Order: sequence, then structure tokens, then C-alpha cells
Amino acid sequence: MPGRLITNKQVEIYMKSRKANCTQILAAAKAGISESSGRKIDNGKRETGYMVRAWATRSDPLENVWESVLVPLLSEAPNLTPLTLLELLQQRYPDQYPDSVLRTLQRRIKKWKALSGPAKEVMFRQEHVPGRLGLSDFTLLKNIVVTINGERFSHLLYHFRLAYSGWSYVKVTLGGESYTALAEGLQEALWRLGGSPYEHRTDSLSAAFKNLSKEAAEDITQRYENFCLHYKMLASRNNLGASHENGSIECPHGHIKRRILQAFLLRGSYDFSSVEEYQNWLDGVISQHNRRNAKAVGIDKEALQLLPNYKTADYTELSASVTSSSTIDVGRATYTVPSRLHGEVLKVHLYHDRLMCYLGSIHVITLVRAHATMAKRGRGVDYKHVIDSLVRKPQAFRYSRLRDDLLPTQAYKTIWEHVNNTMPSRNACKFIVGLLHLAAKKNCEEKLADEVLTIINAKKPLVLEQLQTQYNYQSERKLPAITINHHTIASYNSLITLEAIYA
Repeated sequence: MPGRLITNKQVEIYMKSRKANCTQILAAAKAGISESSGRKIDNGKRETGYMVRAWATRSDPLENVWESVLVPLLSEAPNLTPLTLLELLQQRYPDQYPDSVLRTLQRRIKKWKALSGPAKEVMFRQEHVPGRLGLSDFTLLKNIVVTINGERFSHLLYHFRLAYSGWSYVKVTLGGESYTALAEGLQEALWRLGGSPYEHRTDSLSAAFKNLSKEAAEDITQRYENFCLHYKMLASRNNLGASHENGSIECPHGHIKRRILQAFLLRGSYDFSSVEEYQNWLDGVISQHNRRNAKAVGIDKEALQLLPNYKTADYTELSASVTSSSTIDVGRATYTVPSRLHGEVLKVHLYHDRLMCYLGSIHVITLVRAHATMAKRGRGVDYKHVIDSLVRKPQAFRYSRLRDDLLPTQAYKTIWEHVNNTMPSRNACKFIVGLLHLAAKKNCEEKLADEVLTIINAKKPLVLEQLQTQYNYQSERKLPAITINHHTIASYNSLITLEAIYA
């Protein structure tokens, strides 16, 4: 083969053949070499290995433009691609540089970058010390659609990991990346672990700061630093866009997600009855992962710092005024609260999945957090909070801004659509509001909806009073019985007598 010398194996085959009394020609043929190479072996003048060819087998198609045109361009902008440069040559010198030159250009540029190009970024492998570094990040389960009671469940996974032992904790997070989700997940991970590392590293937290004002972003930064100070951890971040600086958790994301996928395949279903069931199942998967992949966690725990005596705030504290519509606005979402709180100012502890509302120091209600989308605000509406007022003025239901949200399930939406199309306007509003009031007072929301749908499917008339009687419902608007004692006619004679006296 041109430009290539014989190998040690070929020499070995040749020598064995010669020792077996084969002629020089036959031994060379068995070894796959030429007769002249055989003579060199016999004479002790052989060379083995590969030879660097110092000559060209064809003329250089880039000879006229490489040094004068291409090298200056590459020196100025090393990221220019071979295809871009080839198209430039084809524009400047028509019909001189066909597409077949592209491969030559690719090899030439690759060699130039290795010999004369700019310095490349170097990765410095880190030595992990027990108890020194913990890392946090958020990740998304791709190509996996988790459902809660059959409905798609949009969420992220918060992932905490110790760099030395690889011990991990994963928590289901709603509403995207946020300081609240980070603080809640991190604090729970530390208390499960039983200690805190000396340093905690995150990414740049740019997603948590998205759409925030400068003051709000600075407030989150200060709260995060205070959080780390409470656990005596040095707060550090990798540079924006430099995910490799968080490599001790970025790469393990893939291992965790592959294990979760395998666990789903064994489970045979992606559906859960509640978020709590999903989290409990996930805890079991991660525990199994830790047993196999974090066997050195005991060494880590011995080096961790002691936890403080109490947890710190892992929520965002806000104030919200209850409007005359019995609603509060928190972030980009509207929530209903019990109407008795109208006019009050609530202190709200905002978590990633809930709002805990306080009147002074008294906890009054916990609300499921509603997350806004790019298209519209979030809404957390519970008809039970306002039904007492609505039942006194049922016609307000039809054009209420919260009308569709006041209907708690798809079954009630179907019932409203039916009565709205089959009853007079006033009667339709009175029926649906009365139905909601009955469901709230007798705690029979699901059962009542099923009964009404059965009546509709049977094409029987809907009579609210019959349903109320069935559930022993007493309207709060019913006036108490009043007994009136009428005077006798004769008693009025005394008035006539008095009038005569004064006359």
C-alpha cells in the first residue's frame, strides 16, 4: 500500500514462512508484502510502523487562496465554517472551486485550528472533598407525560446532590423555577440528610429572576444569601451559560431520569391519584438510586455541618387585600377567599404549590397555587367561598368574570350548558346557583352532579325543589313564621271616646 510500511505482524509471518523453508517469493506473498520488502527483512534493513508521507499525490486545489485569502479570514474570525468559506470562494472565483473541494477545505481548516488557531477552553477535573459541596438544579422529564387522575401534569423536578457521595433528593415542583421552589426543596433535602455542606452551588438562577423588576431580583438574591447563611453555607453560582461549571449535577440528571423512566416502565402507568402519591413513589425510586450510587454518603454525613435548631422561611411573604368580590391578587393570579374576609388584609406565605393565608398571626385558609401562562392570568376559584352571596342574587352568575371558574367540574359545566339552552335565562341562573348552593351545604358535589346528569340523559324535567327536598335542604332565605294577634273591633271605641274628650 503506498505510503505505508510493513507491520511487525507481517514480519512475523514472513519469518515463520522462511523458517518453514518457503522461498522468498512465497513467504512474501503469505505476509502480504512485496519480494523486495522480503529481501530487506532477510538483510536486516526493514522498518515497521506508519510512514508520514512528505509528498502530495495531487495538486493542491487551494494553493492560490489558502495563505492570501483564507488564513487572514480565519485569523480574524476562527468560527467561520468551511462551507461559508467555500461559498465565498465560489462567489469570488466562479467555476474554480467546485463543491468537491469542501472536504479538502474541512481537513485544512481543522489542521490550521490545531496548529495556529485560538486557545480552547480547558476543563479542570475537580477533587471532591466529603461534606464540602452540595448542588441544586431543576430538570424536566422529557418524553414522559405524567398525569394526575388522567389530566396532564406540568411540572419540573428539583434535584439536590452531594458532590462527594452522589446522594440525591428529588422533589416535584409546580410553576417552573423560582426562589420559593429552590428554598423549599433545598431545606427539605438538608433536613432529610441531617446536615448541611459548607458550600451550596446553583446555576445563575436566571429563570427565577425572569420578568422580575430590579428591586424584586435584588430581594430574592438577598433572601437566598440569608437562607444559606442560616445553614452556614457559602452561596455560589456558576456563570451564565456555563452549565459545565455545575457538572456534578448536570450529568447526574441523565442518570436520575433514566432510572425514573425504567421505574415507570416497571410500574406500567404514568398516572397517579394525587401529587402526594407521585412524590411518594418518586421518593422510593430515589432511595433505591441512593442505595446503589451513594454508598459513601456515610463519609459525607460525618463531614457535614450540624443543622440549626429550627428551619428558616422557605416561602415568599406578601400582603393581599380582600376585594369586594371576595378575591385576592397574588402575582399574576386571582384567588377567591371566604366572603367573611372581605375588607381584610391577609399575610400570604407563597410556596411553589400553595398559598398559606394569615389574618394577623392566625391561619385562615390554604389555597392551591394557580400559575399564570403567557396567554392569561392564573385563577384559583372555589364557588364555596362566595356561594352564600351568589344564591341571594343568582342573576349575577350569567355575566360574572369568574363564571366558568365557579363551576367546579366538567359535569357542572355540562349541566350549565344544558339548562342555559333549555330554560329561560332567569330560571337557568337560579337553577345552577341553587344547585351549587345545595352541593356546598350538603357536601354532595359529585353525587349531585351525577344525579342531575342522569335526569338530563333520561330527558326528564329538572326541578330544583325536588332535588332540595331529596337532600332535606332548607333555604336560608325562607322567612320564619310570624304570628299576628289582631285587635277586636270593639277596642277601637276607646279611641273615639278619647277623641270626643279632647275635642
